[in-house]
Amino acid sequence: MAAQDASLIRTAVIGVGYLGRFHAQKYASLPNARLVGIADPSAAARSAVGGELGVPAHADYRELLGQVDAVSIVTPTPQHFAVAKEFLESGAHVLVEKPMTVTIEEGVALVEAARSAGRILQVGHLERFNAAVQAVQPILTVPRFIESARLAPFKHRGTDVDVVLDLMIHDIDLILSIVRSPVVSVDAIGSSVFSKEIDIANARLRFANGCVANATASRVSLKTERRLRLFQDDAYVSVDLQQKVLTVIRKGAGIGADGMPQVAIEENTYEQGDALKAEIEAFLDAAQNGTAPPVSGEDGLLALRTAVSITEQVASSMRKFS
Repeated sequence: MAAQDASLIRTAVIGVGYLGRFHAQKYASLPNARLVGIADPSAAARSAVGGELGVPAHADYRELLGQVDAVSIVTPTPQHFAVAKEFLESGAHVLVEKPMTVTIEEGVALVEAARSAGRILQVGHLERFNAAVQAVQPILTVPRFIESARLAPFKHRGTDVDVVLDLMIHDIDLILSIVRSPVVSVDAIGSSVFSKEIDIANARLRFANGCVANATASRVSLKTERRLRLFQDDAYVSVDLQQKVLTVIRKGAGIGADGMPQVAIEENTYEQGDALKAEIEAFLDAAQNGTAPPVSGEDGLLALRTAVSITEQVASSMRKFS
């Protein structure tokens, strides 16, 4: 039994609130991992998750330094940098939730810390593991225009950062991973409604290859929507990220009775799946095999740079018109 245990990746989760609890559940369920502990300053949170999963629960995450091979950092965003850096320097591979840090400077330092330690740094951009997103990859050529909408009702959870870092950054990461060209200009506007931070924002990104993306994010909407639309030379593609529906519209082969070209519509619905489990499995695989993670620290930093640029422009426009 001891030999078998030695082959398991020792894991921990720092921050076991709403999302951190799910991280802990996934580690506890995976055959190649052993959840050795959790940490959270909230006695209620750590006792609930520790009791549920039967693992030691710590008030201070530092008690787990040097005790784990891989760790998820699911603390409030302002704490990401300090906690992740300590674990990297103690020899652990790190999966840090998005946004990876609050500032670009912290993001750069975290990427460097991972490089210096020779550890994996993966950023939790969960939509990369969405079944509909993965299904669209073979269809993509060179998109000319991309439109994203991510709308949600207001919840206090997540308001430690603005809506760009909270919600839009998901779509920023997806768009950057699809276009794979430098952003050359950003035009953004937004407003605060219920919180002290920006609650609704729209950004127009122009890329070096000519592609333009229009991203909207709101956490003050009456409905929930997560949708991505792409226009390329041979197709219009719609991805419902919430319902996992992929629709591809292309010009058909024939001509209709009205003389107009026929349209070929293909629609597929995918299983909801378990994106978080897939993300954590990919993280552990990268940690075990020394391979590049699906969403690297550099990927997270690129998304953060773009998000911060949008936030700064929105803040500037709010000051200008206030």
